[in-house]
Amino acid sequence: MSAPDRQASFWCEQGWINGGVVGGVRLEVDALGTVTRSETGVPARAGDCRLAGVTFPAASNAHSHAFHRILRGRTHDAGTGSFWTWREQMYEAAATLTPDLYGQLATAVFTEMVVTGWTSVAEFHYVHHRPDGSPYGQAHAMERALARAAVAAGIRLTLLDTCYLAGGFGAPLTRGQLRFGDRDGAAWLQRLASLREAFAEEFDPAQVSVAAALHSVRGVPEEELELISRNLPADLPLHIHLSEQPAENEACVEATGLTPALLLAKHGLVTRRLSAVHATHLGAEDITVLGNAGATVVLCPTTEADLADGIGPAAQLRDAGARIALGTDQHAVVDPWLEMRALEHGERLRSGKRGRFAPADLHTAASRAGAEAQGRPSPGLAVGQTCDLMSVDLRTIRTAGSEAGQLALTATAADVHTVVVGGRILARNGLHTRLGDPAVLLSAAVAAVDSSRHRTPPAATTKDS
Repeated sequence: MSAPDRQASFWCEQGWINGGVVGGVRLEVDALGTVTRSETGVPARAGDCRLAGVTFPAASNAHSHAFHRILRGRTHDAGTGSFWTWREQMYEAAATLTPDLYGQLATAVFTEMVVTGWTSVAEFHYVHHRPDGSPYGQAHAMERALARAAVAAGIRLTLLDTCYLAGGFGAPLTRGQLRFGDRDGAAWLQRLASLREAFAEEFDPAQVSVAAALHSVRGVPEEELELISRNLPADLPLHIHLSEQPAENEACVEATGLTPALLLAKHGLVTRRLSAVHATHLGAEDITVLGNAGATVVLCPTTEADLADGIGPAAQLRDAGARIALGTDQHAVVDPWLEMRALEHGERLRSGKRGRFAPADLHTAASRAGAEAQGRPSPGLAVGQTCDLMSVDLRTIRTAGSEAGQLALTATAADVHTVVVGGRILARNGLHTRLGDPAVLLSAAVAAVDSSRHRTPPAATTKDS
């Protein structure tokens, strides 16, 4: 199916601009999908694409593992489990993936994101090689599969090519982790450079770009941190899983004498370009270091709740100077509105106070901060922003009676009736304009993975990564 035409102008019944809702917002959009003119309090003109309800900047997903979507609704009957027991099932899922299967699954997952209001995604990608760790015949086969899936779905992809070298402090990769790894930090940097060059030739950078990630301090030995700090290109965003579990902190202190955040800081890796994912279990000094650097902290509240990780110190991090962004991580939920709400509700539970993150703060976390974490321009309705929008119906059973400026606390993805990416309408009423119903795509993709899994014995794993 061909791509939808880019609209030259939009008229929004109401629109979110500069932290509040105003009426009669008219936008003009150039050939690159950037807003070139924005007026408020004006009537629609002939030829405008009209968006009813309230139109917001679209959401920017700052942390995703597309293949984790396989596990939704399948990990809740194992008794008193934890992140570590869930991870064993995740490794089994990863073992079944091929480039074709991953491409099919990622297309479905990215389509689900688009129809719910996410128009860009930072894909934290470490399933690089064959299950035995050997490379595919085509260079970057898995990475190309993800990129082509993003193009098919129309989502903006920042592929975070991930360095994953160890199975824990002083431990080699386990059998189940071999496909994640590279020989050492130098080999990863070389592969990363090759990937950037290949993608620059094949893909529009406004659609698909490459950035960097370190899996975690337990997955990258300290001597490699030093090498990477010296040699990683300065223009690349850098992401890392940080202090998601107390056990990670304890192991890091035992091995290095430092917490994960302070270990990164020792090697010059805590800067404004850093996005620390989860950051759930932090000490006061960790919070200060991340805040002073102006680093981004990517919270994934629905995943952190699903995995019983805990509630991170979001307001303390913000008050210290860190930027707060949101992600869907394992996709137990794919809904920017529920991530926004869970961020505020977590803070209410931590503090016993309401209004820790105002609606304007929540929209910033869901939209601009996530785009900045990907090194992308902000989506929105102001001149110079990308015309990535999501429009919400004010008359559903969830939103009826809500003040337009407080929809972050009442709406869900089911209330998003239109999603625009770069001036093109890619979703209406939960259906993708090119690919149709994401539920159909997801059902077929999960069935294909299940069929492959039944033919493939699971790889052995341990709990020591």
